[in-house]
Amino acid sequence: MSFFITLIESTDAYRRDLEAVPKVHQMVHHGLSLAEYQAFLHDLYHIVWNFCPIMAAAASRLDDRFRNVRYDLYRRIQEEQGHELWVLEDVEAVGGNVETVRAEAPSPPTQAMIAFNFHMADRGHPCSVLGMLYTLEVVASVYGGRVSDSIARALGREVDAGGFKFLSSHATMDADHVAEMNQLVKTVHDPDAQQSIIDSTRVNFFQFGLMFGEGGFPARAAG
Repeated sequence: MSFFITLIESTDAYRRDLEAVPKVHQMVHHGLSLAEYQAFLHDLYHIVWNFCPIMAAAASRLDDRFRNVRYDLYRRIQEEQGHELWVLEDVEAVGGNVETVRAEAPSPPTQAMIAFNFHMADRGHPCSVLGMLYTLEVVASVYGGRVSDSIARALGREVDAGGFKFLSSHATMDADHVAEMNQLVKTVHDPDAQQSIIDSTRVNFFQFGLMFGEGGFPARAAG
């Protein structure tokens, strides 16, 4: 059995738990209010802003046993740089305050998710970064298009009219990235590295789910 299949089988329960979170279910099937979507974009901006720095931190610690992973991270950093500006475009398109998004910290669960990935890149096994990548790319590819459509309908907007550039573009882009991840993780044979990817994926799915709970972005929308 390939490690990619093992990764899916070892973590898919955590993805299904994410689907069971009430606010996630609402967002996928019924959309969000304008205040909720603005708050969601606030958290999303900080995740995307930190995406490349986390990959860079991990790449700096990968030795030649994992050169394929290191080179892939270099490529992904080039592809992903500047995508946080797409989120800011969406913020502005739906009437949010770009400067507030830049200046104010995201929700506590989002801060914890970001901190965990920096910690693992710096102190844990650097291959754990693939758990972050896998989680976010699965979420974007499986749910991104549906979420864009649902939120647009709830707001009475057209997806193409602005406000959904990041979500709609990554729905297709990250489907390709998941296919690339399939090939990449097959080059990782070290048991400790493999376990770090599995553990990281579980934590990232869990932390992402917490974003949608009482302490996550809905609290900003309610406030």
